[in-house]
Amino acid sequence: MTAESKRHAVVCVELAEETLRELRAALVRAGITLPSLRIDPASVAREAPCPRIELGGCSADVAARLAAALRGAS
Repeated sequence: MTAESKRHAVVCVELAEETLRELRAALVRAGITLPSLRIDPASVAREAPCPRIELGGCSADVAARLAAALRGAS
């Protein structure tokens, strides 16, 4: 991996971490908790990380509140 590729990988991971923090905060403001919300460890374990954010599973009640929050945001 070149130095430029390493810098790009670091930026990608940092962006994913910031996005995860922002998403978690927005969900908290809406009264929603996704307990499995995280960065997929396998997606950052590669030589050239391409982070994916896992939303995980949730109850039907949480899914309904999430849908309502998204409807209100549009």
